[in-house]
Amino acid sequence: MGDRTAAAAYAAGWRLVRELPEKPGRAAFRSMADTAWRRRGPGVLRLEANLRRVAGPGVTAPQLRALSRAGMRSYLRYYYEMFRLPAIDAATLDARTRATGVEALEAHVRSGRGVVAALPHMGNWDHAGAWITLRGVPLTTVAERLRPPEVFDRFVDFRTGLGMEVLPLTPAEDAAGAAGASGAGIAGRLARRLREGRLVCLLADRDLTAGGVDVEFFGEAARMPAGPAALAERTGAALMPVSLWYDGPLLRIEVHDEIPVPDLADRRDRVRAMTQGLAGVFQDRIAEHPEDWHMLQRVFTADLAAPPPGAYAPEAAPPADSVDAAAGGGVGQGR
Repeated sequence: MGDRTAAAAYAAGWRLVRELPEKPGRAAFRSMADTAWRRRGPGVLRLEANLRRVAGPGVTAPQLRALSRAGMRSYLRYYYEMFRLPAIDAATLDARTRATGVEALEAHVRSGRGVVAALPHMGNWDHAGAWITLRGVPLTTVAERLRPPEVFDRFVDFRTGLGMEVLPLTPAEDAAGAAGASGAGIAGRLARRLREGRLVCLLADRDLTAGGVDVEFFGEAARMPAGPAALAERTGAALMPVSLWYDGPLLRIEVHDEIPVPDLADRRDRVRAMTQGLAGVFQDRIAEHPEDWHMLQRVFTADLAAPPPGAYAPEAAPPADSVDAAAGGGVGQGR
């Protein structure tokens, strides 16, 4: 999309989805998902390439296509429900949520110990964030600046309205379009929140920087952000994986056991081991709910290094996904 088209589309989405009754609204987004799936654009092709690793070598072409169609429907469901969140009352949001393990997370926060909640791109992370804030647990996250600025501002305002603190990953650009001062202080700001005993939520299954950690993921090398593990190791906060998936009309949230800091001499090895621990938890839940893994970008090292010539068109991450992915990739080791 061009800047004006993107800004207009998102403005219309937020306005119209809240005005439409749910049944036709959901049907419209399902239809959009099917249209995008049939067109087999770069995002769909990348989704299928990722899901092929999840499904394993025995998956047939028809099975993979069916899985990617379900994945696109889940992805557009996320957008529909995100646009509609401001119109959902607290009682309805709670009724559509089922969570396990959240009590351990809340106990850490009540005791004054910070928590790094590390999430894959599954289900609806905005729904989960709004739900936990309604339970009295404020959270902080990171957003990558988008173009046009109006779209970025709208996403920040949306998440702030849900009770989240959103820290921009990079400074605002000046009138000429040049970036302002360095955003390297973001890690320090997140560390302060954790030392204050707050919850920091970071998407953690795709690295947006050159400082990611290589992990084993579905039997292949993949690159994930070092930030969540590095922050927990640095501050003493609990590193807790969180997985999300759809179950009919419900969003399921599972807060997994804390990944402890291993007894290793080198800090880089500790961070690497903790990130591999995250990858293992993500792998298990994605394997159980592959259609709810909204990964339309490159994750596996083989794709990052040398994608097959002509296999995929140049990619552009959808704006909302770029915002969320930066939360995981924006804080890397040593920054």
